[in-house]
Amino acid sequence: MIGFIVAGLVIGALARLVKPGKQHLGLIATLLLGLAGSVIGGVIASALGTGDIFELNVLGFIVAVIAAVLLIGVAESLAGRNRAARSRAVR
Repeated sequence: MIGFIVAGLVIGALARLVKPGKQHLGLIATLLLGLAGSVIGGVIASALGTGDIFELNVLGFIVAVIAAVLLIGVAESLAGRNRAARSRAVR
């Protein structure tokens, strides 16, 4: 379980490095998006027959980082909409 959390942090951090621009996400959001990306990467790698979902393999790691980058983009767009709605409500 601890290894899964560490992998999620590493994958989330790598995804934030790969994604251009500044992300307004905290450590917990990075961890959660990295964990979600690692699960997605593990499922896809397992479906392709490269190993079990909980095994660390190259294809699963690459897919996990890509999935985390996409998830960070979605999280940023949702957060941006919420910020814009709040700023309009304040005016």
